[in-house]
Amino acid sequence: MNIRTIVVNGILAAVYIAVTMLIQPFGFTNVQFRMSEMLNHLIVFNKKYFFGIVLGVFFANLFFSPMVAYDLIFGVGQSVIALLITIFSMRYVKNVWARMAVNTLVFTFTMFLIAWELKLAFDLPFLFTWLTTATGEFVVMAVGAPIMYAVNLRVRLDKLMEA
Repeated sequence: MNIRTIVVNGILAAVYIAVTMLIQPFGFTNVQFRMSEMLNHLIVFNKKYFFGIVLGVFFANLFFSPMVAYDLIFGVGQSVIALLITIFSMRYVKNVWARMAVNTLVFTFTMFLIAWELKLAFDLPFLFTWLTTATGEFVVMAVGAPIMYAVNLRVRLDKLMEA
């Protein structure tokens, strides 16, 4: 990794943490609208954003989660798994909009891990919790897709990591 990649990932992690802090009450319950999750779409522009996203999730969960131990395992794990699936799918999906659609569906589906976490931590009903967390994730990712696309048109997220 070059210095530029490290710095951009550090800034990305800080932005993720700051946005999560702003919406803290809505990011850690069985109905989650964690707006910082829209940053997951950065992965479709360049897989080098992986570390910034994962570090952002890790530190946001470390600092703000009411169930730190669970969230460091399940929350970070869900992000890693979903990001890796999206990175793998990018070999076959070339269109940016299609990649964002795949990314949205992958993150929405893998919310079963968060539902499982909430079942273990608070004995919430698994299927209903999966439905509510997946719905929140889908809304955030669907709203975030055109926003991240527009940001890319201005900032060129796909070229930002290249020196």
